[in-house]
Amino acid sequence: MTTPWGFEDFDAHEDLHFITNEECGLKAIIAVHSTHLGPAAGGCRFWRYDDEAQAMTDALRLSRGMSYKNAMAGLPLGGGKAVILADANRTKTPELLHMFGKAIDHLCGRYVTAEDVGMSVADMIEIRRQTPFVAGLPVEDDEVGGDPGPHTSLGVFLGIKAAVRRALGKDSVNGLHIALQGAGSVASGVALHAANEGARVSIADVHEEKAKKLADATGGKVVGTDEILSLEADVLSPCALGAILTEETIASLKVPIVAGGANNQLATAEDGPRLQARGILYAPDYVINAGGIINVCIEYLRSGDASVVREKIEGIPQRLEQIWAESAESGRDPASVADAMAQRLIGRG
Repeated sequence: MTTPWGFEDFDAHEDLHFITNEECGLKAIIAVHSTHLGPAAGGCRFWRYDDEAQAMTDALRLSRGMSYKNAMAGLPLGGGKAVILADANRTKTPELLHMFGKAIDHLCGRYVTAEDVGMSVADMIEIRRQTPFVAGLPVEDDEVGGDPGPHTSLGVFLGIKAAVRRALGKDSVNGLHIALQGAGSVASGVALHAANEGARVSIADVHEEKAKKLADATGGKVVGTDEILSLEADVLSPCALGAILTEETIASLKVPIVAGGANNQLATAEDGPRLQARGILYAPDYVINAGGIINVCIEYLRSGDASVVREKIEGIPQRLEQIWAESAESGRDPASVADAMAQRLIGRG
C-alpha cells in the first residue's frame, strides 16, 4: 500500500528536499525523518541509481533507519539521510560537493551529514567549506572524528560475538565460519577482527579484486556473489547494500545467524518473521551497525573522547540481548521488537 505521496516508505517524514544544479551536475535528495531527539543526523550516499524513484526509496528508508539507529544507541540525534544521484561516469567535483554543502547549510542545522557509501573524509572537507553541519572530518592523535567505518566494524564484530553466544553458546568466533557479503570499509574491518580471533572467512564482492585483497589479508576465501547467501556457514554477515534478505534468499540460507553492517537488510516487513520461522537469529541492522554514528555524534557534539566512543560501542551487544530476550518472551521476531522500541523512543510508538 502506498502513502498519499505515492511512496510506501514515506513514514511521516518531517522534510524532503530535492536539490538540482545543472551547472555542476548536482542532483540530490535530503530526507529528514525525525528531529524528535535532536538534529537529523545521517550520512550522504553517492550512488548511481537506476532511476529517481529508486533514489527516493533509498533516501526514505535510510533516513527512517537513522531515526531508529540513533534512538536505539541512546544518542541525542534525530534521523536523516542524503543521497547524491551519481551520473553514468560517477562524476564528483569540488563544485558539486560545495553546492551540496550549501543545500545542507540552508537547512540551518536540521540535518547533519557525514560519510556513507561512495563518500570519503576528503569529500567531507569539501562540504565543510560551505557548512558547519558536517562530521567525519580529519582528526589528530586521540581526537574523535575521521572515517566512521572502523567504528561501525567494531560494533558489528561485537554484535556478531553476542549472536554467537546466544545462538551457539560460544564466547569466541575462533574456529567458526563467517560468510561476508561485501569487501568495503566496514566488511574489511569485520573480517580483520574475525580473522584475528581465529575465524575462517569467505568473502564476496562485486569488485572481485577487492574481495581477493581482503581474503589475502585475512587468510580467507573468495566466493561468488551469487553463492554467498546460500553458503553453509556459522554466520552470514551482510556488509554491502540493503534489501538482500527476501522470501527467496531467506529460504536458501544455510546459517543459524545473520548479523552484518549493511543498512535495511530486510526487503520487506515480512522478512523478519521469515527469518524467525527458519530458526535464524537476526541482529537488527540499525542496532548492530551503530558504531559509526556513535563516533559521528560524539565528534559533532564534542561530548567525549575516544574512550567514550569505545564505551558506547561496547554497549551494542547489551542492546541486542535486550531485543533477543524480548523476542523470546513475546514470540515476535527481533526486527519487529527493535522497531517497536525505536518508535517509542522517537515518540511514535
